Amino acid sequence: MKLVLASSNAGKLVELRDLLGDGFDLHVQSEFGVADAEETGLSFIENAILKARHAARATGLPALGDDSGLCVDALHGAPGLYSARYAGTHGNNEANIDKLLGELDGTDDAQRSARFVCVLALVRDADDPQPLIAEGVWHGRILRERRGSGGFGYDPVFFSPTHSCSAAELPAEVKNRDSHRGLALAKLRSSLQA
Repeated sequence: MKLVLASSNAGKLVELRDLLGDGFDLHVQSEFGVADAEETGLSFIENAILKARHAARATGLPALGDDSGLCVDALHGAPGLYSARYAGTHGNNEANIDKLLGELDGTDDAQRSARFVCVLALVRDADDPQPLIAEGVWHGRILRERRGSGGFGYDPVFFSPTHSCSAAELPAEVKNRDSHRGLALAKLRSSLQA
């Protein structure tokens, strides 16, 4: 099945290709000259659907929209929907982490709980009245400094208690399986096979 990923994020493409496995031919929307959709939704679900419909409309292919982010309890869910542009510039991971650590400066470890959230929306076409929706949540806490060099985004400061390390210290295959995106994709694959 040829499928367009409603994103130009190379990190997401690598993760999702690995997780989707055989039977899916996944391409980023930029391969088709499609720009990112405007994220005007008020939730991860709304944005995932907006992205998927935008990519499907522009390419004529089934599309997979992914909206994900980091929600920190001490910051009332921030950066949340604005995770990729938390420091002002979209995709500036280092600046985003710096801002996050600055916002949490002085916060006790017990109050640094956080979760990565991923919502996937698969539309068969742009007007699909019943998108397939899958959500994955990965619970952890925010470290005081970066650890590890793998992954992308907030991975160096996200501590997974299940693995006793940062997301950036996990082997790719473990992170891909156990992360918010991995959990959401496992649910989506189940729905597709049902």
